[in-house]
Amino acid sequence: MKAINSIRMGGVDVLPLVEGGKGVAVSNGLTAGAWAAAGGVGTFSAVNADSYDSDGRTIRQIYSGKTRRDRHEELVAYGIAGGIAQAREAREVGGKNARIHANILWEMGGAERVIRGVLEGAKGLINGITCGAGMPYRLSEIAREFGVHYYPIVSSARAFSALWKRSYSKVSDWLGGVVYEDPWLAGGHNGLSNSEDPRKPEAPYERVRKLREQMRAFGLDATPIIMAGGVWWLEEWDDWLDNPELGPIAFQFGTRPLLTQESPISDAWKQRLTTLKAGDVLLQPFSPTGFYSSAVRNEFLQDLEARSERQVAYSSEPIGEHTAEFGIGPRKRPVWLTPTDREHAVSWTEQGYSEALRTPDSTLVFVTPENAREIVKDQVDCMGCLSQCRFSNWTQHEPDFSTGKKADPRSFCIQKTLQDIAHDGSLEHNLMFAGHNAYRFSSDPFYSNGFIPTVKQLVERIMTGR
Repeated sequence: MKAINSIRMGGVDVLPLVEGGKGVAVSNGLTAGAWAAAGGVGTFSAVNADSYDSDGRTIRQIYSGKTRRDRHEELVAYGIAGGIAQAREAREVGGKNARIHANILWEMGGAERVIRGVLEGAKGLINGITCGAGMPYRLSEIAREFGVHYYPIVSSARAFSALWKRSYSKVSDWLGGVVYEDPWLAGGHNGLSNSEDPRKPEAPYERVRKLREQMRAFGLDATPIIMAGGVWWLEEWDDWLDNPELGPIAFQFGTRPLLTQESPISDAWKQRLTTLKAGDVLLQPFSPTGFYSSAVRNEFLQDLEARSERQVAYSSEPIGEHTAEFGIGPRKRPVWLTPTDREHAVSWTEQGYSEALRTPDSTLVFVTPENAREIVKDQVDCMGCLSQCRFSNWTQHEPDFSTGKKADPRSFCIQKTLQDIAHDGSLEHNLMFAGHNAYRFSSDPFYSNGFIPTVKQLVERIMTGR
């Protein structure tokens, strides 16, 4: 195997190993600092990050505002305080020369306010901003304002081209690298376009080659591309190293740092990772962001799959094939279904899925009364954690802070579930993000006999290529 050499990134030489930023509260200051101390680039999540009280205990994010707008302001304040706390810890652990990045999602609620607040409150502690989930056109301006490098996350050459032409070309000096996040391999939210089939994965090499070709056209031949998604043993990527066609390449590790001693996830979560099999991670469409995302197919995702399958189209009046009357709600207000769909609806009701909830697509989904109450409560409790949310119909834009669409009961409150699993909540009834290679924990001899490495040991292992 070729030697794994340092590369120039953000104006310094670092190992070509980047910790992927995982929110909520999963990539934190401890993991980022430890990764950077080992010679790579550490990344903490600035997405609703944890902050601490005077005794060092985590402050749980509890909302008391009476309106969504009030709770949204609380969310932004929590986000700024948490990001500053994690930046301080990362710098303390990593040392003065460590390369520390903060990861944000452009489509998170109050994203620009949060990252500005974090950079202002943690001046000199953060070297770079990694940002995806949407088209972060203003990222370059923020980076220049605070004197940090920026690292947009894209899934295609086309996406980067749009960002470059609109804004990044004006702030090229602060572009530290471009993260290519493979939409079929990476964990968390993925950038599949409408023209790409989630069931037909494309090999990353050609997509990254096209990205480099586009970057060269913009004079970015020396700017690193960071390959994210599916990276496990570097010997499997030997042909990417020192490859003149691809140019300087670094590799991002998101899933593997979960199973380290510094990782803040629960021991039960770490143990669960070691039992996964191929196919246990699902690329699924239920996220309230509107993006596909990759997560462990546990009872939580199975329920969302089943919920969407218990779905029929309806009409508010008899028209076409919709001739069969069916009563919904406590007053049994009539809607019209096809005769076949009415048979399905009656059968689901008899099985206990007696609550029919309307969707924005003029369909009904059938859930239990208990699930219906939970869905409605989660929608009412919305704190605006996304710039816009299809589950609660929130949008952060004035004047009415609404998307103007019905809330979609086929989705879920992502803030609630990610906060819960990150703080020792159920592994079966919460969203558990993971990359599609997570099943390899069970077969990689590095983890035999229940071995859980430190971050330093993991980085040393990765550097062997094996």
